[in-house]
Amino acid sequence: QVQLVESGGGLVQAGGSLRLSCAASGRTFSSRAMGWFRQAPGKEREFVTAISSSGGSTYYIDSVKGRFTISRDNAKNTVYLQMNSLKPEDTAVYYCAASKSALVRVPTTRSSDFGSWGQGTQVTVSS
Repeated sequence: QVQLVESGGGLVQAGGSLRLSCAASGRTFSSRAMGWFRQAPGKEREFVTAISSSGGSTYYIDSVKGRFTISRDNAKNTVYLQMNSLKPEDTAVYYCAASKSALVRVPTTRSSDFGSWGQGTQVTVSS
């Protein structure tokens, strides 16, 4: 199983930017699709974006397209989420996740396809 640790969250004004990082341990990182999910207070966890094992395929929910960019560096076992033009509705705890197996393909939005999760990092966007 892949161990994941997120960092980079914080408080930012609307229109600002943050870059989240997710460092992974284990030798299977480069074979796994990676995703970012978020959970706002009182709401269910929702899928945000995913990237294939090679980084060649990405998928985003409509509300973040053009503002968020997912990327990965397999040499560093790290996946990133660059968030620009942040809005108050982006406020949530953000979680990175690794797919359960190398067979999971992007696009996938199902949390059940992801078997390893980080502890989450808080992103707060003030208006």
